[in-house]
Amino acid sequence: MNECHYDKRMDFFYNRSNAATADEWSGTTLVIVLCFGTFFCLFIFLSNSLVIAAVVKNKKFHFPFYYLLANLAAADFFAGIAYVFLMFNTGPVSKTLTVNRWFLRQGLLDTSLTASLANLLVIAVERHMSVVRMRVHSNLTKKRVTFFILLIWAIAIFMGAVPTLGWNCLCDISTCSSLAPIYSRSYLIFWTVSNLGVFFIMVVVYIRIYMYVQRKTNVLSPHTSGSISRRRTPMRLMKTVMAVLGKMICIAGLMYHHPA
Repeated sequence: MNECHYDKRMDFFYNRSNAATADEWSGTTLVIVLCFGTFFCLFIFLSNSLVIAAVVKNKKFHFPFYYLLANLAAADFFAGIAYVFLMFNTGPVSKTLTVNRWFLRQGLLDTSLTASLANLLVIAVERHMSVVRMRVHSNLTKKRVTFFILLIWAIAIFMGAVPTLGWNCLCDISTCSSLAPIYSRSYLIFWTVSNLGVFFIMVVVYIRIYMYVQRKTNVLSPHTSGSISRRRTPMRLMKTVMAVLGKMICIAGLMYHHPA
């Protein structure tokens, strides 16, 4: 029967997996990292708070797309909280953490990234519905959008909690990953493949949106010389698509980042 290691500190797993930690951080380096990280997190908190406040207070933004944008801002706000926690529990501190504290650190990061990615997928579907109907806003009801938002967070919390619930290598350290010393390799493969799958679906949806808008624009151009609003509708839709694509690129950069 395999021995479980719930009572060990993280130095046991880091030393066994030869995973690198920033043990050489000096006091000056640590202060610089904390100052830069604090400024970055404050910017995240402020900018996303403004987005959420704008959507809540301005009735012009009371549409499904903007509710989803507000939820995406909430996910980013949560990511800021996760990175604040990370800043004070990384580098030379990593090896002193208990197993539960390390799980909490990684769980917060995974939850925030999953929430952002899942929200982007729902936004992609909403934009596709809007483009097909040639409308700036889809006809999703508030109840349905609320359901999607609750589902997004349920999935995100579940994905962040899966390793803590048992899919880890604490009772079989031979399966531990060198990237994340107490995550099993099978879980990391599952997490990577599932996120890549969602990302691939979003890319396909946005390619379809782009091709549809281009085709419609070419068809309608000779017949809409007298309708400025109709000519601008495809471009307005594409602007929102490009804004979301920019967010997708940021998420892709963070998707596989499991800091030591």
